[in-house]
Amino acid sequence: MAQITYYANFGEIPFGDITKKETRRWIPDAFDVLCGGFPCQPFSIAGVTKKNSMGRMHGFEDEKQGNLFFYIAEIIERHRPKAIFLENVKNLLSHNRGNTFKIIKEILTNLGYSFHYRILDGKYFVPQHRERVFMVGFDSEVFHYGEEFSFPDMPVKDLKVKDILMEDVDTKYTLSDQLWRYLQEYANKHKANGNGFGFGIADLEGITRTMSARYYKDGSEILIAQKYRNPRRLTPRECALLQGYPDEFIIPVSDTQAYRQFGNSVVVPLIEAIGKCIVNAIKRNFE
Repeated sequence: MAQITYYANFGEIPFGDITKKETRRWIPDAFDVLCGGFPCQPFSIAGVTKKNSMGRMHGFEDEKQGNLFFYIAEIIERHRPKAIFLENVKNLLSHNRGNTFKIIKEILTNLGYSFHYRILDGKYFVPQHRERVFMVGFDSEVFHYGEEFSFPDMPVKDLKVKDILMEDVDTKYTLSDQLWRYLQEYANKHKANGNGFGFGIADLEGITRTMSARYYKDGSEILIAQKYRNPRRLTPRECALLQGYPDEFIIPVSDTQAYRQFGNSVVVPLIEAIGKCIVNAIKRNFE
């Protein structure tokens, strides 16, 4: 479904699953920058908690999702891009007592790449608290560890949730009485147990919580208060704006699929800002 959205906006269809040999054969022999965001669920706090409760493996031991990084490393080793740009959840740094991140760093440095990383928050570009760890590396055979790279400075902006909200919203996005009652009871139960789990009514004059890929289920982490009605979810268009997509971005899929895709997405203007720093570092090396 994400391929459908990509094609609608850019006129190209991504090759698909890089774990398959037939997909990897389509990768060009030479390219300048590899960008990758391997699945975050095996490393996220929520993902680890859920997998533990189900008796399932997480991190690299999650065979389906956790091992995708090693396919990325294989592509890097084979094609030697000038630079690499990776992204994941902040919890990657502390997962398995820091050993997961240590392995990632060791693999990339052993491949002959420098290693820069920083936790950055999307809230400086959009009205959403969204911390992610970004990893950038440069081929030592080209830059000899002398690249002039630094992560971008965060802009100072007065961002507010109300600025991305639509005026006329279909009532289908309003929570049903049953769902709203369930969310309140769920929050009260966890509050009584001393936990902070529960729904979140967004401060329209501030920023939201982090939107997740599970937003399609109930929208509980970001709800918009309404007069004389139950709270409502964000619309898919509002989710797009909350991630920094332009107004003209085409959403050709169902609401459920759109929520999944935008919940899994990066904050676009933050990625653009880091990308410019990478490109400038490459250009300076060849001036």
